[in-house]
Amino acid sequence: MTELQEEILKRRTFAIISHPDAGKTTLTEKLLLFGGAIHVAGAVKSNKIKKTATSDWMEIEKQRGISVATSVMGFNYGDYKINILDTPGHQDFAEDTYRTLTAVDSVIIAVDVAKGVEAQTRKLMEVCRMRNTPVMIFVNKLDREGKDPFDLLDELEAELNISVRPLSWPINIGQRFKGVYNIYEEKLDLYTPSKQIVSESVNFKDINSPELENYIGDSDAEKLRSDIELIEGVYPEFDKEEYLKGKLAPVFFGSALNNFGVKELLDCFVQIAPSPRPIHAVEREVKPEEEQFTGFIFKIHANMDPNHRSCIAFVKICSGKFSRNENYKHVRNGKLMRFSSPTAFMAQKKSIVDDAYPGDIVGLPDTGNFKIGDTLTGGEELHFKGLPSFSPEMFKYIDNADPMKAKQLNKGIDQLMDEGVAQIFTNQFNGRKIIGTVGQLQFEVIQYRLLNEYGAQCRWEPLNLYKACWIESDDPAELENFKKRKYQFMAVDKEGRDVFLADSGYVLMMAQNDFKNIRFHFTSEF
Repeated sequence: MTELQEEILKRRTFAIISHPDAGKTTLTEKLLLFGGAIHVAGAVKSNKIKKTATSDWMEIEKQRGISVATSVMGFNYGDYKINILDTPGHQDFAEDTYRTLTAVDSVIIAVDVAKGVEAQTRKLMEVCRMRNTPVMIFVNKLDREGKDPFDLLDELEAELNISVRPLSWPINIGQRFKGVYNIYEEKLDLYTPSKQIVSESVNFKDINSPELENYIGDSDAEKLRSDIELIEGVYPEFDKEEYLKGKLAPVFFGSALNNFGVKELLDCFVQIAPSPRPIHAVEREVKPEEEQFTGFIFKIHANMDPNHRSCIAFVKICSGKFSRNENYKHVRNGKLMRFSSPTAFMAQKKSIVDDAYPGDIVGLPDTGNFKIGDTLTGGEELHFKGLPSFSPEMFKYIDNADPMKAKQLNKGIDQLMDEGVAQIFTNQFNGRKIIGTVGQLQFEVIQYRLLNEYGAQCRWEPLNLYKACWIESDDPAELENFKKRKYQFMAVDKEGRDVFLADSGYVLMMAQNDFKNIRFHFTSEF
């Protein structure tokens, strides 16, 4: 087996997704704790402890207690190299999360035991299903009162449209929570409420042995036996192949805040989760074990370090070995580029890497060369598809509030738009700049970051539009006619493509009826 194949088999690259407040960031922290990557878990919500969560490092995230950007973290666990992408749960940042899902090989979904499956989780699951991404489910917050575990399993199957198989099972819940029985490893994990230590676990092959009563008492022992019997009767045996096809989701129970059930999840995960898989490019399928390096940019982040106005482009390595100071081809602009300081991340702390392998995520310093979706290769002409920008649903004019700072404002807008947080359109009628987003919160984030990172002040002016759609046609005369008739509602995006700003659903429908030869697109990928 070659060195490259060995490295590939060690890699586990996954994202943690959930609805806001299901405990995703806390779960990420606890996984990092087991990897020895951090030594104190920060209490995310508590203001008494000033050490905030490791993965929420942007200033605005610390103030709000929510994650607004995907963070990338890597650590070693046993023989495995694990890359976690912690995604924003807030729906205003769904687009960032959709893109992240193109860069991972599997997913862990965190679900709150009291709230069950929420809207955002359902949407993200659809993206996983489109790509047949393997999914594991972690039911969190068992130290609080919540739904009956069997009801919850039914809900997971119905809402997420996937078969489930519990690999651990809770002994009571809320105030009376005593621990879980780990079905996968045949162990009894007993719960002691504490945020810093892992509770006791006992090997327990035969659940019918009378010793069970000594650990959890008579009534709970009896209930556990009948529950396990029911599980074995109702749910199929756990089948790793079905999991890898994205058809079956293993379920674990625990409490991330109290550090309970997380190690069990991680131990099972490294054994069954897939190592990096082949990825489809437009030209052909790219296998990870190929000699030639290939990778694509799935995220750009401006200002990782506020003291240096630098952008970082995150590259997901698809095949071959990436080496520092080698020449690689930037396919879109046909140039060769070399990188003297590629970085790997542990949240905000970064270190320079010499080599990286398929599945790894590397940060490249970016001075405006990259766009989301760009491909880097060892020389081959390849294009990785599947990183969409969705049509925005909220629009505002952006104006400069401080005439002395026009240059800073323009630079700030430019860099933040490259991140893909929002989209910018220039109105052809009056030349004004319009920012389009998927959610209201993004306007606040943009305003805050322009002020704090670029020293520029912006003013918003409301603009009532229904949708932006990209238009194209094989009939130049009809396109010209359309642009004349809709003169006031025409704009161009950052790439100079034509965009029609429809002010109502009715207007859009009429336009589609009247102009049969024009194609209207609602994502920028066409």
